[in-house]
Amino acid sequence: MRSGVIAQKVGMTRVFTDAGDHVPVTVLKIDGCQVIAHKTMDKNGYTALQLGIGRAKPNNVPKAERERFARAKVEPKMQIEEFRVADDKMLPVGAEITADHFVVGQFVDVSGTSLGKGFAGPMKRWNFSGLRATHGVSVSHRSHGSTGGRQDPGKTFKNKKMAGHMGVERVTTLNLKVVQLDVERGLVLVEGSVPGFAGGWTRIRDAVKKALPKDAPNPGKFRMKAEAAPAAEAQKEG
Repeated sequence: MRSGVIAQKVGMTRVFTDAGDHVPVTVLKIDGCQVIAHKTMDKNGYTALQLGIGRAKPNNVPKAERERFARAKVEPKMQIEEFRVADDKMLPVGAEITADHFVVGQFVDVSGTSLGKGFAGPMKRWNFSGLRATHGVSVSHRSHGSTGGRQDPGKTFKNKKMAGHMGVERVTTLNLKVVQLDVERGLVLVEGSVPGFAGGWTRIRDAVKKALPKDAPNPGKFRMKAEAAPAAEAQKEG
């Protein structure tokens, strides 16, 4: 099991195939997604990676969190997520995962927070058919009707599907195909729609119901920022 990544939803567009067909895609941006901590079997009872993305102002980060980022030698992050990984799939702390962590043609699962719809009725929220148009029904055609029995059971059971707040829930869309990659700009284009609003954070992981392609990097594709600094200094000196 490889690590997933945190990405920001940019929006939707379309790309054209060689045959001239257009494919609707969602653009996801991976920018500065770094490993900030390890979860080990000896200390935590399971193995996982904690990833962070997005630059946060140090003044808006609690002192304890700032110290944790300082130990990892990474900048404070806005969004932190945890991904379960196998023992041999751990990435070093400080590693920045790049867009070519995935390959074109593979399937991924994307999780995000759905759009908020406010207070919604049962027909919109749960696809109820509503009441009859005639035969004694007036005014309440879109209501859900009775919610419980009389003396038996004499109450409305918990989790009964009724009108209420709709949206703002964690939703996972399975088996989205990776159509294109732009490694330089950190863009991953997946076929279809992704839950959430433009600018929201999403989780991308390898599809659990599809086999991982053989050419997928293992344990993952990443770069260390510390490696780029000496190279840049050498160029300046030269």
